[in-house]
Amino acid sequence: MTRAAAVYGAALYDLAKDEGQTETYLSQLETARTVLEENPEFLDLLASRAVPLERRRQVLDRCFSGMEPYLLNYMKLLCDKDHIRLLPECIRQYELSFNADHGIVEAQAVSAVPLTEAQAETLQKTLETRTGKTVRLHRKTDPAVLGGVRLEIEGTELDGTVRSRLDEIAAALKQMTL
Repeated sequence: MTRAAAVYGAALYDLAKDEGQTETYLSQLETARTVLEENPEFLDLLASRAVPLERRRQVLDRCFSGMEPYLLNYMKLLCDKDHIRLLPECIRQYELSFNADHGIVEAQAVSAVPLTEAQAETLQKTLETRTGKTVRLHRKTDPAVLGGVRLEIEGTELDGTVRSRLDEIAAALKQMTL
């Protein structure tokens, strides 16, 4: 994450906190992120100097008309300062600030096949018990892991996958002398 995005995102969180609107802003920022992810050309349009600044501001007004005024003005400010491309990173920083303030930790579970709802719920509850925090569990599938689960939480990776075990066995065999 760039330094500018970290500063902008943290500043937005501070504003939302002062306004008592942290959850509202988070929800609206998640909507904005979805729009950007589903329409990457939209960010290109907002960042294009070929489009007059006033026109880009009007596009923001039309697309995000139901958004909190401070949040809409924030996006216009990013546009004005030619930093609109930082918006996804700013949103991420906002989330990190929100999570830290609310005792939430994000975890990612990678498995060869999708975890069932029951498995995901059990894993989430176990992680919450061990961390003492609320866990937002993101699930991802990757057939290359073959089986088991690779878990990433608070900067720590716990690899209980079959692929990891096979790699360990292969490394041990390479070191063996006959």
